[in-house]
Formats: sequence, structure tokens, C-alpha cells
Amino acid sequence: MIRAFLLSLGQLGDPPVLRVLAASLAITLALFVALGTALWWGIDAALAGWTWHGTLAGIAATLATVLAGWLLFRAVAMLVVGLFADTIVAAVERRHYPDALATARAVPFHRGVAMGLASAGRFVAVNVALAPLYLLLLPTSVGTPIAFSTANAWLLGRDLGDMVAARHMDAAAMRGWRAATAGRRFALGLAGTALFVVPLVNILAPILGAAMATHLFHGTRR
Repeated sequence: MIRAFLLSLGQLGDPPVLRVLAASLAITLALFVALGTALWWGIDAALAGWTWHGTLAGIAATLATVLAGWLLFRAVAMLVVGLFADTIVAAVERRHYPDALATARAVPFHRGVAMGLASAGRFVAVNVALAPLYLLLLPTSVGTPIAFSTANAWLLGRDLGDMVAARHMDAAAMRGWRAATAGRRFALGLAGTALFVVPLVNILAPILGAAMATHLFHGTRR
């Protein structure tokens, strides 16, 4: 995993990767700006009879958007990067696995969108379902972070692995590959989850995760 991380880090300067990074950041930012604007309009309308309702709506919308960004950044980032994952994976394969690139099948845009939506949906659904457990473990200090990291490592390992496997396997083969690589994908997901919680580094987490997943996938097939 360390080797995969270092190789992925070294490829951040590739033009295709930089283009994906710029596009994904722009779209992610636009989504949160749209969310903040919608919240402002809604709150402003709800407080129309209050003094300084515009100012109050601005403050409330800003706080709500920041909170949403903190809670949902991973889901939104993976959804957006899912649109461009094929470009990242192809760039890594072009440099390190040219034989695999020659036989790869590009993931259609609609399938990338579907995979990104499924990833975001699983993240929200699983973490909402586990919210009572997270609250129950709060007094332990370490229980909540461990439970959160474990659940999201499993989710992220699956999502990142599927981004690569979809280029080389049909659905049945992907299910078999998931079962055979559960431990390695969990380690990948744990590394990706750690990147997502580090300020500033979390901006690069989806890109690095997709690149690391490419190295993991081809490493398991050798």
C-alpha cells in the first residue's frame, strides 16, 4: 500500500490527472455553492417577517453549508470523481500497466454516473444507519472513530476497487474479485479514509485513492 501511495503521489503532476483534479474541484465547489444559495433563499423566505432576516439567513446558510461540507464532502467528492475515474485509471495504466491498458474497456459515462451515485448513496445510508452506534460509543473517546473508520474503509475500498475493475471485468467477475481481495480492498479503503480526514490533503484523496486502487487491482492480478 505504501508503494501504491508513493507511485500515485508521483503521478499527481500528469496533465490528465491535473485536469481531473481541477474539474472535480470546480464541480464540487459549484455544488456546495448551489446548496448554500438554495439554503439562503429558503431561510430568508422563512424569516421574512424578522428584522435583519437577510443577514440571519446568510449566517445560517453559511453555517449549514460548512456543516454539510464537513459531513458530505467524501460522498460528493466520490460522486464527482466517479465521472472522471476512467481518465485517472487510464493515466496510471498508461504509465505502469500498458499491457492492461491495451485490453481495457472504457467505462461509459452513464455507468460512471451510476457508480458515483451508488457510492454516495451507500455512504449516506450506511452512516445514517450507524449514527446511533456512533453516538453510543462517544463516551469511549476512541469507539466512534474506530467504528466510523471501519465502516467507511469497507465502503471506500469497494468503491475505489470497482472504478478499476469495471474496465477489465464483467459484473460476475467483479463479484468474484471483490470476494478474493476483501482484505486488500479494506486496507485501501482505510488508507483512503485516513486521507479524507486530513485537511487540505482530503482534496486530493479521491484522486490518490483511484490511482492507488489501480495499482492494487493490477497487483492482485499478477
